[in-house]
Order: sequence, then structure tokens, then C-alpha cells
Amino acid sequence: MNITKFILKNKSIKIIADDNTVVNNQTLEGLIKKNLIVLQQNNIKRNDNVAIVLNNSIDFTVSFFSIVNVAVSAPLNPKYTEAEFNFYFKDLKPKVIVCNFEDTHPAIICAKKNNIRVIKIEEFTFKEPLNRKRKLSKKYKASDSKDIALILHTSGTTSRPKMVPLTHKNLLNSSQNIGKTLNLSKKDKNIVLMPSFHIHGIVASILAPLVSGGKIVVLPKFNALSFFKSLEKHSPTWFTGVPTMLQAILDRASRNTKVISSSRLKFIRSSSASLPTSILVEIEKTFKVPVIESYGMTEASHQMTSNLLPPKKRKVGSVGVPIGIKVKTVNDNFKKLKANHVGEIFIKGKSILKKYIASKEINENSFVKGWFRTGDLGYFDKEGYLYISGRIKEIINRGGEKISPKEVDEVFTSYKKVNKAVTFAVRHPKLGEDIAIAIVLNNNFKCTANELKEHAKNKLANFKIPKQILFLKEIPLGATGKIQRIGLAKKLGLEK
Repeated sequence: MNITKFILKNKSIKIIADDNTVVNNQTLEGLIKKNLIVLQQNNIKRNDNVAIVLNNSIDFTVSFFSIVNVAVSAPLNPKYTEAEFNFYFKDLKPKVIVCNFEDTHPAIICAKKNNIRVIKIEEFTFKEPLNRKRKLSKKYKASDSKDIALILHTSGTTSRPKMVPLTHKNLLNSSQNIGKTLNLSKKDKNIVLMPSFHIHGIVASILAPLVSGGKIVVLPKFNALSFFKSLEKHSPTWFTGVPTMLQAILDRASRNTKVISSSRLKFIRSSSASLPTSILVEIEKTFKVPVIESYGMTEASHQMTSNLLPPKKRKVGSVGVPIGIKVKTVNDNFKKLKANHVGEIFIKGKSILKKYIASKEINENSFVKGWFRTGDLGYFDKEGYLYISGRIKEIINRGGEKISPKEVDEVFTSYKKVNKAVTFAVRHPKLGEDIAIAIVLNNNFKCTANELKEHAKNKLANFKIPKQILFLKEIPLGATGKIQRIGLAKKLGLEK
């Protein structure tokens, strides 16, 4: 069974907009059937990729369930530049894109240049000049549990982002694991803060609560200024976000004490980046509910480990215990380590991808004896709680946004004045990590940071453009003569 059909079995589900528009189970089923006719008229079949370029909305949610019912959904960040959409479209080769933007939007401009059909969505329905005589074909084949439901891109250490295909089984298993972790039921309601093109947003914010029969409130986008109005208006029982969101909420909490005291919140969940201990403690003190910190990644359909709800134990600084999958730390010989010994973290289970849509070499390097390597370092304590101590991979985690340093390097080295460019992570008090770049200019050239940022503006999304640009005569090398991104901030005096 695919995840659309599984969710439609739950008669209690509701998808609610910020203006209180409601799509219930019956309405959702009707919309999916209408949208299926449009997909059929565009010759969309199982295993065809359909890109979704939409902001958080009921439009997105209905589109997602309509598409994965019969094909493969590929949500993309609407804020990408035309150059970025060009890369993703060439990678995904979507048959159509679904969006609701004007024709001047970079996604639509790029789609037209690549001869990709655009389906507009209005009021949850795909708009096409339909053949009124044509009805839903009884011969259409719905996707099943083994089919790919979702493709997201993840950042690599030495290449451009690569494709992560996740099956219906992967998504359903992860959603059920989250529901079990948080004791979700049809009585629960959450507000969706995370973007819908992010695995955290899709699985934890949308799928997990609906799989559990609950309700979701889809906010247009996260806004710390209006968050407390939504909290008062919709009375959610929980929400999940990245640390930067939680910190922004906390910063405005003192002005909203009445709303907090009357809220129905049972807990708050944090994932996708490390939550500073001081922030966690302050949130719990302010909202008087537990903060549940979890550990996830795209390749695992989001959640891998999580702290537990009271009366079970949660440990500040830990990302909790494995839920529904196997997790182990190993040494260089792939031998499982004992408690309190730091090693590389490997995972195995029904929610983990089978392989990337990538080269044989990439997949061979990503799996060892059927276990997926996370690229993270950590250790288990004696009670089986996992602690993350570092990262082998060079991916920069900027407040939950994963960025490939290599991708940023390529944009800056394409500028005529630049000889070398090395992108690296620097610690940030709110984001966890931010981006910096070391630049070596070609001989006899002068250049400013603003000039380089202007060059990158139409080639990279804004969050990928380094805030710190350092001009150096040469890049420091490691002991083996190679450039080492990890630790470069310390070498350059940006960190102690």
C-alpha cells in the first residue's frame, strides 16, 4: 500500500490552513481523484518524476499526496535561482512541474527553456484544459510500497548534491517510528513550521501526524513574529522545528506569556541540527513542556534516534535512543564499539534508502556490509543514549540547511579573478554552523567581498552565499599536503 492510500484510511485526519480552511479525509480523497485525471492527461505514470515548486500550503500537501499516489514527487525550494533549477531539472528530468507562481518565476522560466510542461494549481486542484468527456481510467496503476515516492537532493562532500530516492515503505516506516516516539494519536494537532521541500518538514511535520490520524495546520512559512498568534489561534498540542526556529520563538516568548500559559502544548520537538543545551533548558522553563531532541537525515527518511517523552528518560546533550532502526558506532575495522567509545555512526533499517541515484562508486563508499554510513562521529553511553561528537563529512549544517562546500567552491572559482576558493564551516551561536570561504586571487587582481557575493547571487540560493569572505595569499594545507576544510576555521583564527 502506498502512503496516500494509508493516510486516506484515517477518517479523522484534517489539513488546516492558517485562515482555518479545512481539507478533511473525504475532501482530500476527492481532490486526489480530480488531480489524478490531470496527471493522466499529462501521461504521468508510475516512476515518472514530478517536481513540486510550492511554498508551504494546503496546495503543497494535496499536490504531494496526489502525485505520490501514482508517481514520484520531487519537491524543490521555491527560492532557488534559475541556475539552480536548471541543475535540478537536468538531474531529475521531471515530466512536469507543479507550481502556482507567475510566469516570471525562475522555476517556470527554466521549465520552459527545458521544454518541461508546467501544471498550475489553484484551490488545491491542478488546472489544465481538461477533456470533459474523459473520466478516470480504471487501468491506472497506483504506486505500491516498494515504489519510489520521494526524491530529495542531499549535499555531498566532493560533488554537487546527489539524489536520495525514498520508497513508500521508507516514508511510512519513519512516520510510524516518529508517531511511536511521540505517542501521537488522532487527538493531536501540530503546526507545520518546517519547509515542505525538507525531509524534516515532509516526514515529521506532515506525514507522521497524518499517519497517526491527527491534524496539521499548514502555515505559509515560519515567522517568529506571527508564531504566537498561530499558537493562540490553532491550539496545537505540539510542533517540530530546527534550533534556529526555536531560538527565534524563545526570543519573543517574554512578550507572549499569556498565550504560552493558556497553550495546549504537550511537548516541543527539535531536529536537523544540534540544539544548544542552554536554549533547550530555557525553552522547557518558559513553555513548561519537555523538549524532545531527535537525530535525523534525508537518507534515513528523517528520524534515526530520539529522546523520549516523560516519564521515560531524556538526556540533555544526547540525541536519544534508536527508534525502529539499528544504530551502531564502529572503529576503523568496522568493529562495534563499547559504551563511551567514539566511532563512526552506521544505521540499518526499513526507513533507510537502498542506494543513491548516483554512481556505483558513491554507493559502494556509502554502504558497508548492508549498513549505511552517516558520516557522523559519536558514542553511546551505558544506557544506550547516543551523543554526536563530530562529523567526518564536510557538509555544512547551517541551521538545518545542508550545504555542499564543493558546490559553493565551484561558483566562486568560476569568477575570473579567483584562483582558489575553499568553503568551510564556522561556529555560529544561533545557526550552529555558518559558511565562510577562503579566497586566493589570481595575480595582479583586486577584488572585494561584495563583488564576489554579487557574482554568486544568481548562481546560489541566498543561504548558500558565505557571510565571511577571507582573502589569503595561500590556503593552509594539512600534513599530507591536502586542503582540509574541517578545522580550517581554527587554523585561520576564526575559532579558538
